[in-house]
Amino acid sequence: MPLKTSSSENEYFAREEAIKLRKLTSQQKKEMSSAERQKLKDLHFMHCPKCGLEMKTIKINDVDIDKCFSCGGLFFDDGELEKVTRRASEFFKSVDNVFKN
Repeated sequence: MPLKTSSSENEYFAREEAIKLRKLTSQQKKEMSSAERQKLKDLHFMHCPKCGLEMKTIKINDVDIDKCFSCGGLFFDDGELEKVTRRASEFFKSVDNVFKN
């Protein structure tokens, strides 16, 4: 009979993985020159990570959302998801109204 993992155990491993990835990214960033970082930013800034096309920023309820009108992806910058989840139902009703077909 397989053992069932608890949600706290899953959270622990997810947290450990996030810490490891954060350290790895920090190390990679230190090893890159500022010119290389700028080149990457210029190449990728405001381009959809799913389809590569340009995204547009739309403000809904004081939250800036990066929206890809090609594939429909919605992307949040650091801290924006926290703003949304504090007032989730109001926010998601507004998003639905804005992007309804």
